[in-house]
Amino acid sequence: MNETLKRYLGIYAMLWRNSVVREMGFKTNFILWLFVELLWFVLQLIFVGVLYMHTEHIGTWSKWEVVMLFGASHFIQQIFIALFFTNLANLSEMIRTGKLDFMMLLPVNTRFLISLKQVDLGGFVSAATGIAVMVYACRQLGIVPGAAQIAGFLVLSIIGLAIHYSLLFLLTSINFWTVRAQGVVWGYYNLFNIARQPDEAFKGSFKSFFTFVLPMLLVVNVPVRVLIQKFSSPTQLLMMLLMALLCWLASAAFWNFSVRRYTSASS
Repeated sequence: MNETLKRYLGIYAMLWRNSVVREMGFKTNFILWLFVELLWFVLQLIFVGVLYMHTEHIGTWSKWEVVMLFGASHFIQQIFIALFFTNLANLSEMIRTGKLDFMMLLPVNTRFLISLKQVDLGGFVSAATGIAVMVYACRQLGIVPGAAQIAGFLVLSIIGLAIHYSLLFLLTSINFWTVRAQGVVWGYYNLFNIARQPDEAFKGSFKSFFTFVLPMLLVVNVPVRVLIQKFSSPTQLLMMLLMALLCWLASAAFWNFSVRRYTSASS
């Protein structure tokens, strides 16, 4: 088991090196992308300021708590983009061109390669702006999170990443049947905007759908509640853990089902 782990860590290190070389070959594009992402994030924060000119609270969420939520959402989103999004978005092209056939012949887990083949370094840089906003929001709230709260936030953020990854991996597996399903991938990307909203802003079937079907309202709200001590019960925490497990199992089952029926691009 240790040898297998070392082998895969070595492979991942090589993938990282390749990604760094590729990114440094297009420095202007890298810097321009960071600027666009930063501008978009600033515009969203301005929207929060405008919103709170007309109200003092959304449910029980104050202005700076919502700013904290936006910062955490940006952090989780950008880490997800850095590690997984580009790779999963490319699955349809790999199926169409037959590159997946080659990857399935390699003595490495195919899902591992598909998911982690490329690292988007700009996502990590952009994620740092989310952390900066969270730190500033903490100062405005007069909150100094303890080590346990920070650790809890990081662990729950990883669980949130696992939910995002599992859901998008499941959706991209549809490409085995349609060959091109880019609309599904980018549609999911747009759903990230729901994750940054306070869960108390939604009611009824909409809230139920984005809690139990596509658990967008869990992946950011729950980690931030831990950070700002806004938990009244452990229900949401348990719900997030359960949804992460169910999403992972569903993505694995559908992937195995799809691969068994894959006949390659050349047949």
